[in-house]
Amino acid sequence: MDFRFDIVAEYAALILRGTMLTIGISILGIIFGSILGLAVGFGKMSKRWFISWPMHAYVNFFRGTPLLVQILIVHFGVVPLFLDRTDAVIAAIVALSLNSAAYSAEIFRAGIQSIDKGQTEAAYALGMTHAQTMRHIILPQAVKRMIPAFGNEFIVLIKDSSLVAIIAAPELMYWSNAMRSEYMRVWEPYLTAAFIYLILTYSLSKLLAYVERRLGT
Repeated sequence: MDFRFDIVAEYAALILRGTMLTIGISILGIIFGSILGLAVGFGKMSKRWFISWPMHAYVNFFRGTPLLVQILIVHFGVVPLFLDRTDAVIAAIVALSLNSAAYSAEIFRAGIQSIDKGQTEAAYALGMTHAQTMRHIILPQAVKRMIPAFGNEFIVLIKDSSLVAIIAAPELMYWSNAMRSEYMRVWEPYLTAAFIYLILTYSLSKLLAYVERRLGT
């Protein structure tokens, strides 16, 4: 196997641009997914069936269907409803956010329910409202326990972002495929992409390990 570094060098600027977009849509996906996931997680724990049932359905749908199918639905169906056209980058962010929210909801739910109920009862006995109890007592403890799970979710999201190449979002895999198509070679584009994904996920795992040690989780 001969590895042509000149091909990689020619595409270096585009690969770098694609890597930056991969990082960007992954970060936005986890941020929006976490915000939506918190709402969905609380909804699942609601005692009102008309709130909890739709949240259960949401989680089951996005966890039970392939992300690739979700990306195509959002790109060709959902985004045009709001923009009268489709946009690959917007569709990628929306699809990743919606998918991440389903998994984040379960992380939030499990984290909140892992806190002893006695702490909630004690807070109520002190006259705190449900919102105050969640904000000051439950969530600060639960978040520490959720960090490892959220770290894994972010790592998975970075790797899953490669699927948005199917809708021509100009991220890392898009330019890797472009390199393959132009030179009809496999090793250079895909080994380069694999190496970059490895650097991103390994760096993130090390950062998360540092955060966990600092917080004593």
